[in-house]
Amino acid sequence: MAKKGLGRGLGALIPDYDENLGSDSVTELKIIDVEPRENQPRSQFDSEKLSELASSIAAHGVIQPILVTKNKEGGYRIIAGERRWRAAKLAGLKTIPAIIREYDDLKVFEVALIENLQREDLNPIEEAAGYKSLIERFGFTQEQISERVGKSRSAVANALRFLSLPPEVTKMLEDGLISSGHAKVILSLPSSKLQIQAARYISDNKLSVRETEIYVKSLLKPKKAAPRISGELKNYLSSIENEISGLISAKVKIHYGKKKGKIEIQYYNNEDLERILDFFKK
Repeated sequence: MAKKGLGRGLGALIPDYDENLGSDSVTELKIIDVEPRENQPRSQFDSEKLSELASSIAAHGVIQPILVTKNKEGGYRIIAGERRWRAAKLAGLKTIPAIIREYDDLKVFEVALIENLQREDLNPIEEAAGYKSLIERFGFTQEQISERVGKSRSAVANALRFLSLPPEVTKMLEDGLISSGHAKVILSLPSSKLQIQAARYISDNKLSVRETEIYVKSLLKPKKAAPRISGELKNYLSSIENEISGLISAKVKIHYGKKKGKIEIQYYNNEDLERILDFFKK
C-alpha cells in the first residue's frame, strides 16, 4: 500500500538531491571500499528476499546505483542502497555502480530514511526509531519530520508511540506477527502485561484490526464483582442444591444473583443427560 505523500520523490523532499543524475555521475566502486553506515534507519534484511535480489543481480547486474559519501578513511559510506550492496556482495560482484555525494550527517540520515520509506523497506519500529533519531540527534520537531517525510504529524506521533510498547510486542511488530494497526489498538491498554497478553492473542488467533478492537474493549471492560452472600443465605442455597440433587440424582450448583441467577446441572454422558431430561418431562 503506498504511503501518503511519498510519491513526490527525494528531489521534492531533499532540495540538494537530484534523482535524474546523468550517467557521467555514476562511478564504479570496489565493493570492499564501500561500507554500511552506522545508525541507518533500516536494521533488518530478509535473507530470502536478499538471495532473490542477489540472483537477479548475478544475471543482470546492479540496475540502480547506490548513493554514497566519502568517509575519513578514504573509503565510502552507504547513504541509500545497502540492500543492493549486500546482494551484490552475495552475488560475488567485485564492483558496484555508485553516485558519490557530499552530505553532512543530517542530510545523510534524511536521505536514507526517506529512501527506505519510499521503498516501504522499513518495519514500523525501524520507522519510529528513525523519527526518534531526527528528534534526539538533530533537534527536529514532529511537525518538521512530518514536512520532511511527507506524512501527517499524527502519523509521525503514532509511529513514535510504538517505541513505548514492551520489547516482546515491538519484536512481534518488527517480525510482522502483528501490524501497526494492531499496535495502535494495543497501545490503549493500560499495562505492559495486558499489552503482551493482547499481542500474543492477536497473533495466535490471526485477528483483524476490527476484531482486535472488540477484544481490547473486552479487556478494558471492568468485571462485575460477584454479589456478597451472607452465611444464612449460603446455607439456604446449599440446602436447595442438595434437595434438587436428590430429586434428579445429579450434582447441582446454584449461582446466586440479586436480579437473576443460574442453576447448573452436571451430567456425565448422553444417557445421563437423557435421564435428567426424562425427569423434567414427568
